[in-house]
Amino acid sequence: MDIIANLSLGFGVAFTPINLMYAFIGCVLGTLIGVLPGIGPVATIAMLLPATYALPPVSALIMLAGIYYGAQYGGSTTAILVNLPGESSSIVTCIDGYQMARQGRAGPALAAAGLGSFFAGCVGTLILAAFAPPLTELAFKFGPAEYCSLMILGLIGAVVLASGSLLKAIGMIILGLLLGLVGTDVNSGVTRYSFNIPELTDGIGFVAVAMGVFGYGEIISNLALPDEHREVFTAEVKGLWPTKQDFKDMTPAVLRGTFLGSALGILPGGGALLASFAAYALEKKIKGKPGEIPFGKGNIRGVAGPESANNAGAQTSFIPLLTLGIPPNAVMALMVGAMTIHNIQPGPQVMTSNPELFWGLIASMWIGNAMLIVLNLPLIGLWIKLLTVPYRWLFPAIVLFCAIGVYTTNNSTFDIWLVAGFGFIGYAFNKLGMEPSPMMLGFILGPMMEENLRRALLLSRGDWSVFVTRGLSAGLLAAAAVMLVIVLLPAIKAKRQEAFVEE
Repeated sequence: MDIIANLSLGFGVAFTPINLMYAFIGCVLGTLIGVLPGIGPVATIAMLLPATYALPPVSALIMLAGIYYGAQYGGSTTAILVNLPGESSSIVTCIDGYQMARQGRAGPALAAAGLGSFFAGCVGTLILAAFAPPLTELAFKFGPAEYCSLMILGLIGAVVLASGSLLKAIGMIILGLLLGLVGTDVNSGVTRYSFNIPELTDGIGFVAVAMGVFGYGEIISNLALPDEHREVFTAEVKGLWPTKQDFKDMTPAVLRGTFLGSALGILPGGGALLASFAAYALEKKIKGKPGEIPFGKGNIRGVAGPESANNAGAQTSFIPLLTLGIPPNAVMALMVGAMTIHNIQPGPQVMTSNPELFWGLIASMWIGNAMLIVLNLPLIGLWIKLLTVPYRWLFPAIVLFCAIGVYTTNNSTFDIWLVAGFGFIGYAFNKLGMEPSPMMLGFILGPMMEENLRRALLLSRGDWSVFVTRGLSAGLLAAAAVMLVIVLLPAIKAKRQEAFVEE
């Protein structure tokens, strides 16, 4: 079988001492930056991109990939312990994970997140290995119209799976698209919406927006609370390992989360993020056993499901990058940058022109997942010590890490002010009950969607029918329309609102 031969080639590449070393470095760095709130994989990979110049292309990508999926593991740690997601895809984990920590069950919550992540990561990588070759064949049929339609599908998916009001989710998507317009026009080279501020001619940095809205916004929200509600811990930790009943409850949730994350990770627009929200919504819809802890009060299914989903989504989000050349989220966009540094054009030709890199990267993900489970589970006791840190010491450290992280991406003090501004915007979103994730997805996908829209119209001499006369494009738009119509049906709308309510 071809897949066995290809994976043999990949493991041959991944098991070389240098690639094993870089996989380990990536996993350790990923876990650390996931644990430290405010410094996400976007900032870290952006900082390390110049360092990859001197590395062989395969080693560089293996290390950067390790940082990405390692951060999915580490991000759950701060979400559970300090109610602050180290990674945006761990936002949902805060809801039940932090409640478990408050009840002295931080150990089982962390173990559920780690074990679920390991299983989902392995399955996601297997799906990547199995589906990448046929999708690469399909990718050769994609033109600008298909890419534009694919991104519209991703944005509709973000609206459908965002928590809260549909109207607010659509508003956030539009705000993200508008923020993405700031900078230099791709076709004409004219600056737009920069208000004569030189730093805005290249657009607003994704890192600044993400850190401000998620990092600083969360801190301001926390500081607005009375002291007794702000303290990081309220109970002594009783046990470090899930009970038999915990394993019984979390196993089906892990399987459901893995399946859902694997499917949604392929969608452009932050698959891991969408997957975690959808998995949580699904778990809430499934009827619990009598006497089960309600969701929002420390239910282990509310940790295991989303954590499995975001890890499966993180692995399968490599599929559109490696097969279509589309980065589905900001981290994958930086991976495109890393590939370009090494003169590798991302897209369907990678598999045929550079099979060692393609299959070596896929094989390294299994090795990385095994490294992460070995690294993370023994350290549960160490992470729990974070519970003893008072918030008055913790928040200045988070602010400092965020400021250092954003400054080092462009060496610009303007970015630090930008983060502060978006921090207050994030706080306003929190107060208004507006979910910032769709805005981030609109911000990432907007510029790419605009570029492909204009390219498609240029090629068709301004004929808009190109989007419906081409089969693939019409199919993707039809799928987006069906998704939107279904979610607008009164019965589904009511269920969706119920699913996303935090008790």
